[in-house]
Amino acid sequence: MKKNVLVLGIFLLYFVTLSRGQEENKIQLTDLWAGAKYVSASIDEVVPMNNDEFYSKADNSFQINEYEYKTGNKTRTIANIHDILKDAGFKAKPIDEYAFSRDENKILIATETESIYRHSKASKYYIYDISQKKITALSDKGKQRLATFSPDGSKVAFVIDNNIYIKDLKTEKETQITEDGKHNEIINGATDWVYEEEFSFAQAYAWSPDGNSIAFYRFDEKNVKEFSLTMYGKLYPEEYKYKYPKAGEENATVSIHIYNMSTGKTIPVEIGQEKDQYIPRIKWTKDPGKLVVFRMNRLQNHLELLMTDATTGKTNVIYDETNKCYIEINDNLTFTDDGKFFLLTSEKNGFNHIYRYDLTGKLYNQITDGQWDVIDIQGYNAKENLIYYTSFQDSPMNIHVYAIGIDGSNPTRLSANNGHNKPSFSKNYKYFINEFSDINTPPVFTVNLTKTGAPVRTIEDNKTLNETLKGLNISNAEFFTFKNSDNVLLNGWMIKPKDFNPEKKYPVLFYVYGGPGAQTVENKWGSYDYVWFQMMTQKGYIVVSVDNRGTAGRGEAFKKSTYLQLGKLETNDQIDAAKYLATLPYIDKDRLGMFGWSYGGYLTLLCMTKGADYFKMGIAVAPVTNWRFYDSVYTERYNGLPKDNADGYDNNSPINHAKKLKGKLLIAHGAADDNVHVQNTMEMTNALVNANKPFDMQIYTNKNHGIYGGYTRLHLYQKMTDYILNNL
Repeated sequence: MKKNVLVLGIFLLYFVTLSRGQEENKIQLTDLWAGAKYVSASIDEVVPMNNDEFYSKADNSFQINEYEYKTGNKTRTIANIHDILKDAGFKAKPIDEYAFSRDENKILIATETESIYRHSKASKYYIYDISQKKITALSDKGKQRLATFSPDGSKVAFVIDNNIYIKDLKTEKETQITEDGKHNEIINGATDWVYEEEFSFAQAYAWSPDGNSIAFYRFDEKNVKEFSLTMYGKLYPEEYKYKYPKAGEENATVSIHIYNMSTGKTIPVEIGQEKDQYIPRIKWTKDPGKLVVFRMNRLQNHLELLMTDATTGKTNVIYDETNKCYIEINDNLTFTDDGKFFLLTSEKNGFNHIYRYDLTGKLYNQITDGQWDVIDIQGYNAKENLIYYTSFQDSPMNIHVYAIGIDGSNPTRLSANNGHNKPSFSKNYKYFINEFSDINTPPVFTVNLTKTGAPVRTIEDNKTLNETLKGLNISNAEFFTFKNSDNVLLNGWMIKPKDFNPEKKYPVLFYVYGGPGAQTVENKWGSYDYVWFQMMTQKGYIVVSVDNRGTAGRGEAFKKSTYLQLGKLETNDQIDAAKYLATLPYIDKDRLGMFGWSYGGYLTLLCMTKGADYFKMGIAVAPVTNWRFYDSVYTERYNGLPKDNADGYDNNSPINHAKKLKGKLLIAHGAADDNVHVQNTMEMTNALVNANKPFDMQIYTNKNHGIYGGYTRLHLYQKMTDYILNNL
């Protein structure tokens, strides 16, 4: 009897040890969202120095040090900000950002930074004079925004309470150059919500090259309708109100002005009589007397570049482009150092390419060409007459770095490995730091010679994370293609369980985004979601993602095919993907589910209603449910005005298809989402109730579009994981 007990005990000990080992080899949500076990290492923000051999970075958030590109050796400590602040009687707060004056004798330091929206923030700024070893606060009027040095480093411009200030660093005098700034009425030098979100910039002023003038935006948003967000936590919840123009509603009236330091006067720029238009960019040429203003109509299918006389404000059109769909704005406008030409990108031949024009607007030459898209101009090396750019030249899944002569000669690939390559160049283009990853490889940061692309050294290779991943029971993602019902080839990736058995039938979780010009099918490390997807494969699911029509990397026709009918072709393609997978012998066609966030949440709802026969379960996080609820700039760019395209708005609103729901549906939303308002979810759930359709809902108090903070992400992903396990 004792022998049997001993044998049983040994067996149980073996079983417990085996089980514990198996659990240790599996991904845990707490490690993913409450710990840092699967976080890929990055590198601190690098600031290139004037001497091309060196860069700087803020170590431990307090000390700015200089390093050599070639060796990585620390060459000097430029400033120990912790001690400098403390010795001057200031609070020693960590550095959030910093910038040098052009001569690198002064440093502008941001601390105590608070986020406002996606790009905007407010900070407490200090100026440190290196030669005098003196630090001063930028202003005592409260936190500042968007502080920048003048080109000669003698002044700093910044924004407080929607007004622009200039501080003379020699005299310590502050000059307020605008007076009418007021919350929810007038903004000077910064953007309104919709410009920040959809034109992707927050600083709405620019120094002239000689530092004698500042060109700035003025937003009059008095007539823009307000949206209210309810913030909980007090006895009486507070209402946060801000201006948010929805599709078809009135936008802010935007004007451009130029302030002259010498005269102290401000002049308006002539941008035409039309008020219902966009000014998505301004940029000074190399000539301090000439400013270029981008002017675009409300439908965003007509772009003009206006050359502005900075002394009079008078303008003339030097570039004019129209498109049958829309024109997307970017930061690729580049002026050559000789002051004779400008470079820009355009899709006018069906693919996004680089063109060179003289300053009168005459086309000089097309620089890149082919059936592939340029992504961004990364820099122009005047000494070598070379342009550096990133593109989908080899594949819509891969991003590579290229160099090409300004005359279009000798295009050369500088990045070696297929995947996602993101360069950051030294001041004079001798080196670039490349961030490389592929779909199964965490980021690797290397210093490379720009001339050849050859790596000089590795800064960070994520060895620790790679070792952690090796110890897990995971498998590589694989790319695949199939043709949809319109005979269009679509790209996808698939992650199968490590112990995949082709004789078995597996349930499938789709991950979708699918919005205009975006991608999920990239040869790029996916960070948190990639690890979560691997966790789901450990639980017996296959995870799939498919780039539908409308996504990036395949030219204008593919991307703009969804114009005026957002949601239609995208949903058709995801349904076709479900049909394709159903033909594979190892797929359980009765157990297909979908997860998406934002635009992906929108498509999830459409697939669960219009595609109800194909999808058993859906999770829609922060979804748009009717494009009438979303902002003017984004929505009208892709779907036109509601008054002109009512069917395009209504036919593909999941609200209008609520009665078709069959499967299990979870909707999650942040109650304080300033981007995709929780109104979307409330209207969708109201339609589901009216159709007597069961659903599940999770609201996150005081959380924005990202739904994060504390244990929020852990809670959300636990909720989603459990929902999948119980319903798919």
